[in-house]
Amino acid sequence: MSTEKIYSVIGIGIGPFNLGLAALIEPVEDLSALFFDQSESFDWHPGLMLNNATLQVPFLGDLVTMADPTNKYSFLNYIKESGRLYKFYIRENFFIYRREYNEYCKWVASQLPNCKFSHKVVSIDHVDDVYKIVVINTQTCITATYYAHKIVLGTGTSPHIPEFIDDEALHNVIHASKYLHFKSRIRKNASVTIIGSGQSAAEVFRDLLPETENGLQLKWFTRSSHFFPLDNKSKLTLELTSPEYVDHFHSLSEEKRKQLLARQHGLYKGIDQELINEIFDSLYEMSLEDTPLNVELRSNMRLTSVNEEADGSYNLDFTHTELDQPYEDQTDYVILATGYKYKEPAILSGIETKINRLQNGLFNVNRNYTIDKNGTDIFVQNAELHTHGLSTPDLGMGAYRNSCIINQLANREVYKVEKRIAFQQFGVQKATSELSESSVMELINEQVVGYNS
Repeated sequence: MSTEKIYSVIGIGIGPFNLGLAALIEPVEDLSALFFDQSESFDWHPGLMLNNATLQVPFLGDLVTMADPTNKYSFLNYIKESGRLYKFYIRENFFIYRREYNEYCKWVASQLPNCKFSHKVVSIDHVDDVYKIVVINTQTCITATYYAHKIVLGTGTSPHIPEFIDDEALHNVIHASKYLHFKSRIRKNASVTIIGSGQSAAEVFRDLLPETENGLQLKWFTRSSHFFPLDNKSKLTLELTSPEYVDHFHSLSEEKRKQLLARQHGLYKGIDQELINEIFDSLYEMSLEDTPLNVELRSNMRLTSVNEEADGSYNLDFTHTELDQPYEDQTDYVILATGYKYKEPAILSGIETKINRLQNGLFNVNRNYTIDKNGTDIFVQNAELHTHGLSTPDLGMGAYRNSCIINQLANREVYKVEKRIAFQQFGVQKATSELSESSVMELINEQVVGYNS
């Protein structure tokens, strides 16, 4: 190994968060990095790339801008290079189309030599104080070994299917993440049922709604008490993604954090207010016709089983959560908008002894986004919702987390990290202006280089 190059960091998975990390690391001369992903190329949620779907964060929450507005991989530079900057300026809308964001990320990935697609990491070990990463090129089937001082896990979340559903055996039951791949088949059915209450469910419902005028029976069930809006436009609420709130949330007990997340669904789950209004207005307009609507919406409905009938249709069993009564639905096709969950990659088995865990088996993620027992080596992206709160999946806070990670990798302030951005206080400590100079410096140092749990 003495002749092998040892990288500063190797990233596993190239979603938006690790792609942003790769873009921000590239100009840092004293850091060497590689990022691997088994996919052939970058493609973000292709099964939900609906033409009119927009991001739920402003364009400033791109891969790099909030860390370095001068970075050449900014969204503004992308549309300038694409010849659309003035069109974007005249549009006067902070929220870009999801497919536009996807093309932007592809543009960034295509320029980064440190991003290797069609490369699957098959094992990770810790040998002689460095990490040994074995990777197979899925196109050539050639295996290679790489070494790094640090690693960053960016494998992301996976579509969540309820445990009682075998979607592989039930051919007309799919997760919403596959919607566009099966849309032509879905439209041929007499009835379709959507399960879920979030943005994906609403987007699929809106997309299929015109088909009801051609005879499609469209149903939308959620176990939530109502079809609730995403509270991401309230400015003081947005401060719950601030570094100060992450500090506060991380300081709470495991049980208290769990309780808080259960009450905060409307802050990171839910539907854009504009989309809810658009759906209602469409239903109202359709109701002006003499024919009855082929639409059914039901809340408080918890799905308990899906059973295929002899004719190929499905019987869905529900329990009404408020009445505690059963309800049955018959449908030809089921779309599960049941969200995403983090799934640990099996490759972590080789470094399991280094990982710090909570009693429930989840990562005990340090405030500085590490999960190793020393709090220095193994960073995670979008795997810390239970320890860091609702800023975890927020694209707009990705540059903040990446700045913190890079500053620790370099052991210096490469990117300036905002220490306090919120007007409100989340704990009982005094405001920064009332702290002593030494206390202020301590807070700043914690934010710049991180700290162990």
